[in-house]
Amino acid sequence: MAVHADRKVLAGARVVLPTGVAEGGRVAVEGARIADAAALPADAPALDLTGHWLVPGFVDLHNHGGGGASFTSGTVEEVLRGIRTHREHGTTTLVASTVTGDMDFLAHRAGELSELAEQGDIAGIHFEGPFISPCRKGAHSEALLRDPDPAEVRKLIDAARGQARMVTLATELPGGVDSVHLLAEHGVIAAIGHTDATYEQTVEAIEAGATVATHLFNAMPALGHRAPGPIAALLEDERVTVELINDGTHLHPAALELAFRHAGAGRVAFITDAMDAAGFGDGVYHLGPLEVEVREGVARLVEGGSIAGSTLTLDTAFRRAATVDGLPVESIVQAVSANPAKLLGLYDRIGSIEPGKDADLVVLDEEFTLKGVMRRGEWVIEPQVG
Repeated sequence: MAVHADRKVLAGARVVLPTGVAEGGRVAVEGARIADAAALPADAPALDLTGHWLVPGFVDLHNHGGGGASFTSGTVEEVLRGIRTHREHGTTTLVASTVTGDMDFLAHRAGELSELAEQGDIAGIHFEGPFISPCRKGAHSEALLRDPDPAEVRKLIDAARGQARMVTLATELPGGVDSVHLLAEHGVIAAIGHTDATYEQTVEAIEAGATVATHLFNAMPALGHRAPGPIAALLEDERVTVELINDGTHLHPAALELAFRHAGAGRVAFITDAMDAAGFGDGVYHLGPLEVEVREGVARLVEGGSIAGSTLTLDTAFRRAATVDGLPVESIVQAVSANPAKLLGLYDRIGSIEPGKDADLVVLDEEFTLKGVMRRGEWVIEPQVG
């Protein structure tokens, strides 16, 4: 039998496929792609992953940095370090998120990040701010906030040179709905977040083309029985995918379960909303112009104490979700891989384990602790098994 140097065969794991879990599954990799394992000889040499899970690489829609590096302000080398940090935690595809800043700075930054997107290091750019509500600004500089003027939204889209993937807006602000129309026309995801919108205003924005809830429950009015606000509108509409930060700080487990029950597994996307400290440690950092202290893994503004992003990585989000009663592993995989890949228009290439797709794979042990990461057929972390 001919030996293929670029072939890898992974056998024995519980493989999470779009059709369900294959016990003792066999996955073949040829070069950078998943191959048809059925075409291989039964005795082809394989890495034995018995007692492990094999799932698709994770896809993060909303990530501000990691490894001590900021995607908003770091050098190219620092940004690449942040990307590498998240890859080592299973995120084989990520969108780089910026925070509120001066418009000229953000436009310039978009140009820099677009080069990394063109090289395939990131899957595009997400602008979180400056078009958000001062009432729900969270860890954004109020002095730099502005209404979502479609002309200014267009400026950022143009600066990103086709690599803008998502813009978070408070759609109730002047120009908000018009900006949603603009984004939809240009194939950019309009996300409702950092918003003080009413239920009715949120419905209007969804009808205009908004399809994502930026970190649902956070930075928006609480669900009320007389004034249900944006949460009810975002959960009930089948066109909307809801982001969840499953770090144990941003959401109570009951809120997580509520979102899965009401939206369904096909409409949930786990995100990190990570900042510089993810995978790096406690200390003092900056999120845009604001000073952040990270203590015991929780990031808060030094002034005011608002939660300032997270230090989450998606392997931790996966492991936490696996402790939720009644939440199948297949649903977690949808939330961490398939759903965000579909939103980005990349599901033909990533987000599931199928022949012809990129060989982006994550190996987890029986307790869902990460043991291995493969990206495009190359081990980022090679599993030590046996």
